[in-house]
Amino acid sequence: MLRVLVVDDDFMVARVHSGYVERTPGCAVVGTAHTGAEALRAVRDLRPDLVLLDVYLPDLDGLTVLRKLRADVSTVDTDVIVITAARDVETIRGAMRGGALHYLIKPFSYPALREQLEHVTALRAKLARLSERPSAEQGDVDDVFGARSRAKDALPKGLTEPTAALVRQALLEHPDGLSASECARVTELSRPSARRYLEHFVEAGQAEVKLRYGSAGRPERQYHWRG
Repeated sequence: MLRVLVVDDDFMVARVHSGYVERTPGCAVVGTAHTGAEALRAVRDLRPDLVLLDVYLPDLDGLTVLRKLRADVSTVDTDVIVITAARDVETIRGAMRGGALHYLIKPFSYPALREQLEHVTALRAKLARLSERPSAEQGDVDDVFGARSRAKDALPKGLTEPTAALVRQALLEHPDGLSASECARVTELSRPSARRYLEHFVEAGQAEVKLRYGSAGRPERQYHWRG
């Protein structure tokens, strides 16, 4: 069970994010906090596996909380995902350098958070298995740090990360799947462009195709995000 602490200054937002966590199999909310001081105290007392950490808090900002968690030997093993409306590069850089596993920009959908919760669960399982061995091989290290997946997911020439993120989000928000035409309407891309990104995700193993049969004519390719 992945034990999660939700930190957000907005009580309603904290409730929504807590609901997202509780909806995810294998995850449970062990507490909520609404200030930086409460967050630090809760991590020490509750020892969660993961903190969903807002940046804009009324006393300490989230990045300061993150640095304090990393500096305290009793809380250094708690993983952190930053959840914030901040889009500036300095905040993103600070989260990376502070050791955050990921950075979600508000508002985000349940599937976007679910994907990260599943990633953290898988990562902790990999590390647990490695701890049972006398030593790790390079392939094991690459698997933990994601080197192989980064190479696999590298965008082909002509595709851009912002547009890839747009198509990825569209698939996450439509778990029943999208055709290329439907994806184009949702993302406001041309159909050929949408299809290129969809096919890239299929080749990278991040999406899968199912055939949708209509009343007449050829079956339509329907793309589903794998998860």
